[in-house]
Amino acid sequence: MSHLEARLPWDELLQEAFRRIRISFLPLLNPIGMAKFRRANGNGVDLMRNAPISSTRASPGVGGQSFSSHFPWFRGNPDQTHEGMELESRVLVDWILSEASRSSCILALDLHSGFGSQDQLWFPYAKSKEPFGRIHQIHALSGLLDQVMPNHVYRFEPQARHYTTHGDLWDYLIERIGSDRNFLPLTLEMGSWNWVRKNPLQIFSLLGPFNPIKPHRMKRAMRRHLPLLDFLIHCTASHPVWTGVDVVPHRNAALARWPSIES
Repeated sequence: MSHLEARLPWDELLQEAFRRIRISFLPLLNPIGMAKFRRANGNGVDLMRNAPISSTRASPGVGGQSFSSHFPWFRGNPDQTHEGMELESRVLVDWILSEASRSSCILALDLHSGFGSQDQLWFPYAKSKEPFGRIHQIHALSGLLDQVMPNHVYRFEPQARHYTTHGDLWDYLIERIGSDRNFLPLTLEMGSWNWVRKNPLQIFSLLGPFNPIKPHRMKRAMRRHLPLLDFLIHCTASHPVWTGVDVVPHRNAALARWPSIES
């Protein structure tokens, strides 16, 4: 946000982009959890397992459980409706639905300090290994990233390659928004396991074992992804170029590139 604010007064190309797109920020969805140094919200519910959508074969443990809020990844009531979701979850869902109602294309980027030793860009689904309905557009977008940033650090792949979950908010939003709008949610999983390897005491951090603690690592994380964010701005402004690609060849190429997807 500060980066864009500093550029807007003088960057005429960025000013032109903002005549065609808008960028919305939600810096913090779980303020009570943040204040209490825990993943769950004030009711002990994991917000990323809270949507009324279930997986047919969720990964054990990490996939979400409805047994007790005293254990990790508690999803709440699995039979709930939209109105029964946690307040924080409803705020996110209602906000995205409002944006989708007036947008021809939405690229959502969910920032996580979490999984793996390499920065990863995950795309849906989380609930299963079936191909995402817009997998052809995901493949076109990943191809642009490889062309424009051939030395990028990201592993672009489906989330379900690693694990599947109940109650994923992005899967739920895909169902709510439907197929008539270009909605592509991505999750940036920053390769923070390396930070633990370099500083094992970080595992005891109240902010979480995978959150950068040392100032130089925080600065590195803050500057490392600016080229990606700039790339996504340009992709959003020019979305007809890649969202309108032929479905069949890009879908087939996607299934070949990501064999973990079950067609």
